[in-house]
Amino acid sequence: MTARAADGRRRWTSPWLLVPTGLLLVAAANAHLVYVAVRSQPDCVPHLKEAGAAGNYRAAKSAC
Repeated sequence: MTARAADGRRRWTSPWLLVPTGLLLVAAANAHLVYVAVRSQPDCVPHLKEAGAAGNYRAAKSAC
């Protein structure tokens, strides 16, 4: 093979390897985010239980 043929083949196969690898990486990252969102339960944090004055916000419905 000549150097030109080897170089042309490298340009042709490179996208066929990079695109599926990139798509697999994006799919794995999304699957990880869904897994973490479903499996995690945040701890309770201190917050106002009564209606606050001067624009202080409170939880609409406390889970703790």
